[in-house]
Amino acid sequence: MRTPIFAANWKMNHGPSEARAFMQRFLAEYAARDDRTVVFFPPALALAAAREAAAGRADIQWGVQNIAAEEKGAFTGENSAPMARDAGAAAVLVGHSERRHVFGETDEQTAGKCAVAFAHGLIPVLCVGEKLDEREHGHTEAVVLRQLRAGVSRLAPGDLDRLVLAYEPVWAIGTGRNATPDDAAAVHRVLRAELQALGATVRVPILYGGSVNAGNAAALLAAEGVDGLLVGGASLAPESWHAVVSAG
Repeated sequence: MRTPIFAANWKMNHGPSEARAFMQRFLAEYAARDDRTVVFFPPALALAAAREAAAGRADIQWGVQNIAAEEKGAFTGENSAPMARDAGAAAVLVGHSERRHVFGETDEQTAGKCAVAFAHGLIPVLCVGEKLDEREHGHTEAVVLRQLRAGVSRLAPGDLDRLVLAYEPVWAIGTGRNATPDDAAAVHRVLRAELQALGATVRVPILYGGSVNAGNAAALLAAEGVDGLLVGGASLAPESWHAVVSAG
């Protein structure tokens, strides 16, 4: 039996006050469950407030949305892996589509971030996914495999088994176009095969992210090879997030 992972990426939403209010409302309705893992990725400035509001709830896990590839130094505005770990994060998003396509993050940078995350006890959630023109030209497989191979290229032996992977088709994020469960399953099969070829000895979780909501969460979770969901917009309200994490 697999234990699905539900990851909430708040992006640049919910400051400390909003984060406290969200957690109070959400946890008042969501009872701890041992058949799923719930992870929040709030903005860095709201992480402490969200964690404090969820004090005593060991079933809730925490992550950050980004880290620098360097451990410390003159990098104004960046957050490091040691800082994230000290702040209570257990995981970090690496290579999210917005980091790649809005901020210009390269495959080489994702490799450095995955490596430094593992070096400091963080689990990287490596995000891969194709844009619409890449999909329409039949390049989906080539794109996601390139991003996966690059992201894990600097990992030490054994680290691959502790990775979390997330497939997020860029063409299905905030565009009104949704990937079907079959679409997700097809790409997850490709990624699963590549993980095994790269030497993974355990079932590395592969999450699906892309316009996930309460209406399609259960169907996506039931798709072959989908081990959880990475959710943006539907994680921003306690009610919709409760509906998503209760699916399946």
